[in-house]
Amino acid sequence: MIKSSLNNPALRKRASNFTRLVRHSAITPRTGRTHKPTLVTNGDLGVTFIGHSSFFLQMGGLNAMIDPNFARWLFVLKRLRQPGLNLRDLPPMDVVLVTHAHFDHLHRQSLRTIARQTRRQTGTAPTLIVPHHVFDLVSDLGFKKIVELEWWNTHHEGGLEVTHVPSRHWGARILKDSHRGYGGYVLRAGEHSVYHAGDTAYFSGFREIGRRLAPELALLPIGAYDPPQFRNVHTSPADAMRAFLDLKSQWMVPMHYGTFRLSHEPIDEPLKLLAREANAAGVKDKVVVLEEGVTRLF
Repeated sequence: MIKSSLNNPALRKRASNFTRLVRHSAITPRTGRTHKPTLVTNGDLGVTFIGHSSFFLQMGGLNAMIDPNFARWLFVLKRLRQPGLNLRDLPPMDVVLVTHAHFDHLHRQSLRTIARQTRRQTGTAPTLIVPHHVFDLVSDLGFKKIVELEWWNTHHEGGLEVTHVPSRHWGARILKDSHRGYGGYVLRAGEHSVYHAGDTAYFSGFREIGRRLAPELALLPIGAYDPPQFRNVHTSPADAMRAFLDLKSQWMVPMHYGTFRLSHEPIDEPLKLLAREANAAGVKDKVVVLEEGVTRLF
């Protein structure tokens, strides 16, 4: 079997490409800096980009984290941008959400630390929301309650409404895990609503999400699109702009770029291409690129 794999040109090429990613990550200096979180009041919507697909949201007086990943390495892939916040500086969390089981989105040590830290600060751990068939990966991390959602199902946590929405991706932790759920979330509290797309390729579901839930702010992935077949599961900047226009949201914040080198496009290319697409679509004032760790009020 090993000899057969070594004689397979496609497998050899994939191995060579991955080795190149690992080597490039290792020699690239880590950039960026860490900030103290800014806490909002009066029910404002505060959005803090931590890096990759990780966000700290303050909505309706509650604190939420989505896909928290503070890892310095993903196995052999080095983190190229510092997390925008330190875990120890986070306030207590009310709810934590994970979009799917991939290692760059479900980071067990970050989740465990958040649960432990909130329990130490308040006496009660937060609620964790995950797609269906992800419970076994997170059941031992110390959360107060774990809620598994199917697409279009909604969970209420205090004054926060969380709806799990479809995406075009897959949810495996390892190869045999293809049954696991995946998707995005729309969070709503009072007059504010935020859509976090998780990982996804472009698909017609963006129009349905916009029609049914009308999110005010869309957090959309723009990286990991080269080679071209990666666009079967990831949006390029052009795809993300098309999704934003389908959603009819007021604001777009890009994510899933620049933190881990998961594909072969130049590390600074996604934001450049997104700026070009936004200009062409006449929506450049609606695209907000967040610096890691700097809270933006919407």
